Amino acid sequence: MSYVDEVYARVVAKNPAEPEFHQAVKEFLESIRPIVDKHEEEYRKNALLERLTEPERQIRFRVPWVDDKGQVQVNTGYRVQFNSAIGPYKGGLRFHPSVYMGIIKFLGFEQIFKNSLTGLPIGGGKGGSDFDPKGKSDREIMAFCQSFMTELYKHIGADVDVPAGDIGVGGREIGFLYGQYKRITGKYEGVLTGKGLSYGGSLARTEATGYGLLYFTDELLKINGKDIKGMTAVVSGAGNVAIYAIQKAEELGVKVLTCSDSTGWIYDPDGIDVPTLKEVKEVNRARLTQYKEKRPNSVYHEGRGVWTVKADLAFPCATQNELNLDDAKTLVANGVVAVCEGANMPSTLDATEYLKSNGVIFGPAKAANAGGVGTSALEMSQNSERLSWTFEEVDAKLKQIMINIVHNIDEAAKEAGKPGDYVAGANIAGFLKVADAMNAQGIV
Repeated sequence: MSYVDEVYARVVAKNPAEPEFHQAVKEFLESIRPIVDKHEEEYRKNALLERLTEPERQIRFRVPWVDDKGQVQVNTGYRVQFNSAIGPYKGGLRFHPSVYMGIIKFLGFEQIFKNSLTGLPIGGGKGGSDFDPKGKSDREIMAFCQSFMTELYKHIGADVDVPAGDIGVGGREIGFLYGQYKRITGKYEGVLTGKGLSYGGSLARTEATGYGLLYFTDELLKINGKDIKGMTAVVSGAGNVAIYAIQKAEELGVKVLTCSDSTGWIYDPDGIDVPTLKEVKEVNRARLTQYKEKRPNSVYHEGRGVWTVKADLAFPCATQNELNLDDAKTLVANGVVAVCEGANMPSTLDATEYLKSNGVIFGPAKAANAGGVGTSALEMSQNSERLSWTFEEVDAKLKQIMINIVHNIDEAAKEAGKPGDYVAGANIAGFLKVADAMNAQGIV
């Protein structure tokens, strides 16, 4: 059995009932297999892959809080500090009922290489809770966030671990979390990113993941001899990533036809209207049925079906494993040119392979959605220097980060003898930097 296969078998055995983590590790190991085979003796002796797939620290804790009826509720909190070889742990917090240790480990593992690809000095981590913010009052969310931070603060810091937002954690939640951290520690430091502009946040952070996805896609199409202007796109999701991906896509001359939430999806033949979408989702926190009310020419569908709409580009921006093999077959049949991932691991392994084998340009999440964490690192830099950059300055740095990622993963894929395989390119480019740092720092 090869070293890669041994390590994967060990991961599955040591982490039972965590399929998302298994999937992330399998995709990664298969991509770097050619590199590992060349250095198998050295890597095996130093247990490099075992150390890479084993988190440095896994933290699980109880989060008690009181709801508006005076009833005590109890949730579970998590923080996985996966790898700090190239910098302090960096990765978001996810508040969603589906959260458990396996999801946090998959996200933290992906974060190692995503952060490496940005070229910035940040390691990989992730956290969250099975708490559901939907339907909760602001006071209930504050109570939960304060209880959550009362435990988490012990494990984080500006030079140790810097969380950010993710699904269910936006500006409101970050504000409550930061206030409690400051109250407990007495420190006003850049320990969280995605903060409000009045207390250390960065301009363009809100837009960064969605904008970055489109900067990445634009450059990826360019190196493949294609022009994004005039193309059509389908987008899943209606959260932060999807909204700003749609906004930037339309600025680049793309007509976006769809968006979705957890109950249904919208098809708008005139192109998704971003101001209306923002009003429905960011202001009213309502369902997409309200979008239909405001845009009578659009069509609302219950359930899922975004990928059935014919378009040149597809951007899965909702959640993991939302695009399956049947969806991939539909996209290919409809002539899709490129699929670039805005969410974390939104495509199943068989869907990814089908798209690649049918000539679709595929931009994997750890490269395509790295703009969010890249701008979080820029926020950390501003906090450290006690500076605030303009929107244009941050946006220009973000765009350059994404352009650099495209060329780095393209070059890595070619060097590995897999031209055009950007999954392999992203994994290899991200891995080599982390492996070099790990080897330089000894057996730790």
